[in-house]
Amino acid sequence: MGETADSDKKVAKGEEKEKHEKKEEHDDANGKEGKEEKTKEKKKKDKDDRENGGKEKQKKPLDKMDAGKLKLKLEKIDTKMKDLAAKREEILKLLSEAEKRAANTSGEAARTPSS
Repeated sequence: MGETADSDKKVAKGEEKEKHEKKEEHDDANGKEGKEEKTKEKKKKDKDDRENGGKEKQKKPLDKMDAGKLKLKLEKIDTKMKDLAAKREEILKLLSEAEKRAANTSGEAARTPSS
């Protein structure tokens, strides 16, 4: 009687294996379809780019002529330039201090005789 239980377990395991394999095959088929769709989309995009001469969509020239927008851009650039100038001054100050310290420590080392 113990033999029938073992054989039933083996059959059940075999069925599970078959179901798992079928599921993998189904997943593979879906994966291939997804890849094919992506390649089709990419080819279509490449074709569109070639038709447009490879150029990206250009901004409207009217945006470049809008005085309000240009003033805002200019103010933004000025602000960045001021911030950078302040950082530059701070770095120059730190550099000069570091050079002074280096000169002082090298001058002291030269005066102190080493034993």
